[in-house]
Amino acid sequence: MMVRKRALSSVGHSNNATGHAPKNDTSKSKCPEALTDNITMQQLFGFEKQDLTSWANLVRLLCRPADPACLGTLRVLFGFLMILDTIEERGMAMADVFWGMDDDDVCRFPLFNFLHPLPLVWMYLIILHSILSAALGIMFGFKFRMSCTIYVGCYWYLFFLDKATWNNHSYLFGILAFLFAISDANRYWSLDGFFNPKINNAHIPLWNYTLMRAQVFLVYFIAGLKKLDLDWMSGYSMHSLSEHRVFSPFKIFLTPVQIDLYIVHFGGLTIDLFIGFILFFDKTRRLGLTIATTFHLMNSQLFSIGMFPYTMIATGMLFCSSSWPREFFKSVPDQLKRFTPEVKELLPSCHCIYTKNNVKLEVVENPTIKNKSSLHKNANPESLPTAPSSNHSFWSAFTLIFILWQSFLPYSHGITKGYNNWTNGLYGYSWDMMVHHWSVQHVRIKYFDKDKGESGYLDPNVWSAGNRRWSSHADMMKQYAECIAGHLKTYNITHVEIYFDIWQSLNDRFQQRMVNPHVDLVAAEWSPFKSPSFIMPLMVDLSDWRTKLEQIEASLDDELTNFVFVADFPGLYLESYVQPDFKNTTLSVLDGKVIVELLDQKRNITLNANESLQIPAGTFHNIYTVSETPSCYMYLFVNTTEAELNRKYQKFEQEIEQGASVNETLQKYSKDPDLHYYQKRLTFKQNHNETVTNFMEKIKAFLKKKYSLIRRSLQHSFAAVYCITTNSSFSEYLNASYQLEQKL
Repeated sequence: MMVRKRALSSVGHSNNATGHAPKNDTSKSKCPEALTDNITMQQLFGFEKQDLTSWANLVRLLCRPADPACLGTLRVLFGFLMILDTIEERGMAMADVFWGMDDDDVCRFPLFNFLHPLPLVWMYLIILHSILSAALGIMFGFKFRMSCTIYVGCYWYLFFLDKATWNNHSYLFGILAFLFAISDANRYWSLDGFFNPKINNAHIPLWNYTLMRAQVFLVYFIAGLKKLDLDWMSGYSMHSLSEHRVFSPFKIFLTPVQIDLYIVHFGGLTIDLFIGFILFFDKTRRLGLTIATTFHLMNSQLFSIGMFPYTMIATGMLFCSSSWPREFFKSVPDQLKRFTPEVKELLPSCHCIYTKNNVKLEVVENPTIKNKSSLHKNANPESLPTAPSSNHSFWSAFTLIFILWQSFLPYSHGITKGYNNWTNGLYGYSWDMMVHHWSVQHVRIKYFDKDKGESGYLDPNVWSAGNRRWSSHADMMKQYAECIAGHLKTYNITHVEIYFDIWQSLNDRFQQRMVNPHVDLVAAEWSPFKSPSFIMPLMVDLSDWRTKLEQIEASLDDELTNFVFVADFPGLYLESYVQPDFKNTTLSVLDGKVIVELLDQKRNITLNANESLQIPAGTFHNIYTVSETPSCYMYLFVNTTEAELNRKYQKFEQEIEQGASVNETLQKYSKDPDLHYYQKRLTFKQNHNETVTNFMEKIKAFLKKKYSLIRRSLQHSFAAVYCITTNSSFSEYLNASYQLEQKL
């Protein structure tokens, strides 16, 4: 039987290093109906490369026909990964804990203050929609536009509700979901294509791939540019990663310090900066995919970053030929072919722009095509676009604007000054991944009742649900202060001032105060476009001290000895308290001049550089900086109670390991009040060692945990739907569920 076949050429990434079109030998082709990606610019458009200065030719380039196979395959993987992401990182498994708290119990940090979470039962419904109506719709390509719209709406609503949980990859997932929503990713391996043969296996415009590739490239490249920061180049951003097992091969020829500096910092910088270019070119793409995959698999073990590594591995396929899945699926065993896309000829699409040479028809024999009746329906040359329309121009302009916008956002902190503190911009869209390492030493919240003239202190976590990210961002500090003031009204404190005293270290610098402790955060002015006046500057002039601090730390070999390096501004003072367990605490001044006020002893002691003072345990003291320059000092302390407890436990463990009778040892320590602690610690160590040595047990524990999360997520979600439809009490269901969990 003779059938007609279009000579349309789908152009994606070229796999021909010479740039010449392959010979037209369909008899030897492994996939004769799969159109080649290799075609010259002259053959495709009839103009030379320099003609791209014309807007019309640029539109033709961005709207040229491309194979939908690669984007369709990525759509399936992305949908599957977002199902897992919704259960874990979007909080479906623990939604009752996070979203079940009333506003009277917790302070929230939305991007816009008018955003508030819905009642818990409806929050479950939104998250369930993200999976059933959206993620599954994306994955299977069913009602694709509607599914993507629902998913994008639900995702960004949850995202904007809580800045305290933001990170770079959660922002990336939202962007990728949006790009899928405006793409034709359902033209391949989708239920939409199954029910609508007109779009099944139809060409998609190249700008679909251009947007995705540009976004992934920017994630890598800008992350590399951000790592040109001096702190990253000096090795101060990441800590002790060399201790992880994934770096074991490097320990053969490198020291831990060298691994942290050369492999983690320099290696991470090099990969981020150049991997996008390596993936772009045909000759280096295999190497790039190998490096990127290894890099992300290592990150999946080093950090708790959910589906991000696997999503980035999946997006690597975007840089390959757009038709590569066709050859891959032809190689799968016949028993599995029922689950793979049907082999069909590519159809034309009005979303693309063709040339007159592209739409010439020729007669060939192609017995592999099953659906012959659909070949001619849209193959009329007169119906195919050969010139840019307003729709083509719109999407081409959108592609360029979107790429420029995403290139600008990571450096937009000059406009959004209100979100700047010691680092620039909101954490998430800036791609400064792992560049900044925060260490919180001390957070104090003080309130002053203006009506009664009384003051007091609050637990910093009393209304923050245990999340301390607010203490590093000026906008969230302002939100938290206003929220605390609102909660205090329930305690008849209606006119109140709130003062924060937050001490942090950025990338191994001195611990220093971040907020002016004399500024009332409730009355303080904050605007997205003005720098916060209550943020104290980072003492970058003291950054060179880090080398000396490392030397001091290395000289302290005793594992029981702890230390804190502190710097403070002239005219301010630190209020501190030494715990009763710290019976050996020494204050040593490294630079500047301070006055130590021992409140219990009612005396002041002046200390200059290189002078020390023993601080009594269980006492309050204030340290005033009286020099014209910032003071730098160090606390050196030993937890004597913990040290004694460790000494007795080690003796107990030694007697057990030496083969003594367990009963005799327990009898010997029967009067020791810490015997229960010894037993619990020893049991934990034994169980941990068994878990480490038994790989299969770790796999079983991992799968069991994932199963529990999925089961809990779906159980509560469907219960929420049931309670809504039957007007039942969701709270009663949750209480019954908690009781059952306790029994299990």
